[in-house]
Amino acid sequence: MTDQTIVKLEDQTGVMAQNGPMRIIIQAWDKKRPDLKLALKAAEFAFTCLAQVAQQQTILRHHHNYLPKGLEPIPREMVESVMVTGEKDLTPMAAVAGSIADAVADWLFNRKMSRVIVNNGGDIAIRLAENETARVGIRTDIKTQAISHVVELSSRHSCWGINTSGLGGRSLTRGIASAVTAFARTSSLADAAATAIANACFVKDDAIIQVIAQEIDPLTDIRDIPVTVKVGQLRKTSVIQAMNKAIKKAEQYIGMGIIQGAFIAVGNEFLSTHGFNKRIAPLKSICPQTQYY
Repeated sequence: MTDQTIVKLEDQTGVMAQNGPMRIIIQAWDKKRPDLKLALKAAEFAFTCLAQVAQQQTILRHHHNYLPKGLEPIPREMVESVMVTGEKDLTPMAAVAGSIADAVADWLFNRKMSRVIVNNGGDIAIRLAENETARVGIRTDIKTQAISHVVELSSRHSCWGINTSGLGGRSLTRGIASAVTAFARTSSLADAAATAIANACFVKDDAIIQVIAQEIDPLTDIRDIPVTVKVGQLRKTSVIQAMNKAIKKAEQYIGMGIIQGAFIAVGNEFLSTHGFNKRIAPLKSICPQTQYY
């Protein structure tokens, strides 16, 4: 593809690769030393991952109750991650960014990197060898770069996926969450779960405007589904009801072993799943004016 570009990050810790809709930041360390040479090779590998998805996108743009035959590894992971959520209005495309991030992160980790961080447009795959850590910022609004909280992940789990979905993000949403961040063992699972939890964060309110998805994007994979386009001034009770529905969905996924936890925000109000600090890491606020619900 002629639009493939790879550039080194200014701090020389990794590279940014871009190809069509994919903009992926790849960082890998051999202990404390960034390995730019391997990161560059991983960027080339990322292009092949995107090509896998492009080649089978006809299959991936439809919901499946079973695993179709002949799928390449990344499309297969996409299908499996969405199927396990049990959401009939999700197609495997709900896990595309996370699945590609996983594949690139695993490619690097299998080459003996001690710490790997792959950020595919905000959908993150992290791999940590023993005694390694990684700090992750959390936003209460997917439309901004402002960080409200941080967590420091440890190597008690070598694989982490951290993915965010919400109103104003790259994908359409049925809900009103300004941000839902899901933590799982893979970015693919976190991607699908974050999408589903954000969709669940909804309540009927005159301040919420929805339209059929294909009216916004004629090429969308969820053509006949209503999606949120605008949220006005909500009643406090509406915010509480929507967040409670989202947290219920997230707790369900924890019980199913799909995710480890989630952080859910609607405007300046937010909450996290039960036992978040124990299951994942202490949630540290860097935005004291924001309050827990």
